[in-house]
Amino acid sequence: MTRTLRLAGAQLGPIQRADSRAHTMERLIALLEGAAKQGAELVVFPELAFTTFFPRWWMAEDDPELLGYFEREMPGPQTKPLFEKAKALGVGFYIGYAELTPEGKRFNSAITVGPDGRILGKYRKIHLPGSKEFRPQQQYQQLEKRYFEYGDLGFPAFWGPKSWNAPILGMLVCNDRRWPEGWRVLGLQGVELVMVGYNSAAYDPNGGQAEDLELRTFHSTLAAQANAYMNACWAVAVAKAGVEDGAGLIGGSCIVDPNGRLVAQAQTLGDELILADVDFDACRQGKEKMFNFAAHRRPQWYKPIVERVGAVEPPLP
Repeated sequence: MTRTLRLAGAQLGPIQRADSRAHTMERLIALLEGAAKQGAELVVFPELAFTTFFPRWWMAEDDPELLGYFEREMPGPQTKPLFEKAKALGVGFYIGYAELTPEGKRFNSAITVGPDGRILGKYRKIHLPGSKEFRPQQQYQQLEKRYFEYGDLGFPAFWGPKSWNAPILGMLVCNDRRWPEGWRVLGLQGVELVMVGYNSAAYDPNGGQAEDLELRTFHSTLAAQANAYMNACWAVAVAKAGVEDGAGLIGGSCIVDPNGRLVAQAQTLGDELILADVDFDACRQGKEKMFNFAAHRRPQWYKPIVERVGAVEPPLP
């Protein structure tokens, strides 16, 4: 008997700065309901799914608009309808949001919620892109380092419920998917499904011309495929896409199997569902053979990975 789960990626089209929370919640619930009608048991939403990607705008840190993008509790008054609908449908979900802790700390966070409405796991984004400073040469900013602190929870893996055939789950957020270290830490915990939400620019965020929508979408898909293969796990990466407040975001939401093969991928830049029947036993081939970590890893040679931040060139000959 196989260990299967019906999985959905719920890609979102743009959420404009002027859009109301109520309107956005209607879209999230519509996607959730659509996924449930197709038998989905777990729905994965993007990073910062309740709001526009506000780090593109420079704001004072005490600006009421900025503070309004953060969730002080989960669920809170504005997010409770999604939890209630999911519980009524018996469907779990992953969702990204801006978190404001009781101590006043701010994180780019994600949670996974079980079919009973219980929070199964929380993750706080570790690889923050962008800068703290305003960059006058750029039309759109990337200010995650200004608005968020680096995640402080590490890369925790956790068990899904028995109704999902008890998979080992892990979470990343956006830029994390490009860094293999996080995937490997999850892999070393036996992860079987990694969930990633993202909001990625469809243009070179440094103001150059080296990257465009096509290349950035390719890189996004490549990161999910390569890391799923190298950790013998399923991966689902889900975008907020389209032109948001004048700035383009890539789509390319995808579900990838443990061999790195694309099983499903979004075809639009709008609200769209992708679905797949995930067989967790398909992870065993890689975990027991090519990527049998206990048999093949040699961590005594990996010290530079944890001892260095930047690259150090070898001595000159």
